[in-house]
Amino acid sequence: MLKKYLYVIKTQIIRSMAYEFNVYGNIIMQTIIMITSAYFWRALYKGQTMVGDVDVDSMLTYVIMSSILSVLFITNVERRIQNSVEKGTVAADLIKPINVFGVYFAEDIGNIIALVFQNMLPIFIIGSLMIKLPAMANLKDIPLFVISVIESFLINWLVAALFGMIAFTAVNIDALIQVKKHLLRLLSGSIIPIWFFPVGVQKVLEGLPFVYIYQLPLSIYIGKGSSVEYLSQMRIQFIWLVVLSVVFFLVQNKVIRKVMVQGG
Repeated sequence: MLKKYLYVIKTQIIRSMAYEFNVYGNIIMQTIIMITSAYFWRALYKGQTMVGDVDVDSMLTYVIMSSILSVLFITNVERRIQNSVEKGTVAADLIKPINVFGVYFAEDIGNIIALVFQNMLPIFIIGSLMIKLPAMANLKDIPLFVISVIESFLINWLVAALFGMIAFTAVNIDALIQVKKHLLRLLSGSIIPIWFFPVGVQKVLEGLPFVYIYQLPLSIYIGKGSSVEYLSQMRIQFIWLVVLSVVFFLVQNKVIRKVMVQGG
């Protein structure tokens, strides 16, 4: 069974490598966002050493790494679900001897592997040359950062998959996907860290899974906190991962039963 998913990953890598225009477009767009954000934070910090217990160098590192993670967190599962529903092939997909959502996950993994070389490295180089070298604050926290990023990716994918299942009840979710994409980046601290938000808003956002997609791994990277604090937040991150996984499997089973009864 694993070989089937590995084949899907391999196929998706080859397919992703073929779309050069999309690669260049993504690099240009992320570079514009990254440089614009860097100028914004430099202007905000003008004449000030620290804002929100973070210095300007750390904030610029945050901006670069946020742009890099945004590439890592690209998902196509919503559109794959929508296309399957629109074409009426969802029932046929579900009866195949391989889990269709597993295929979507494998495709996203393959796409990300290709993007590491196509987008992430160029963005890292551009950010290093035009803004600053985004060096990690404490190298001893690398294991925590890596684990946190993996869990962040899984949470982000589960949120996207659950959102994509709206396609089973809605005619078209293209507009909703765009709203969800930008809203998630705002609520996750990708654009503006939530420590700049009012205390009441911070507490609300800390109770949601979104800050554990971007802000937690980025906070670990720039050293905003201690190892004890990171581990405490990563426990919450893991709890959200478990909760979303359970919800995903329950919704998936419900959707499969519904489609098989109605015939797609």
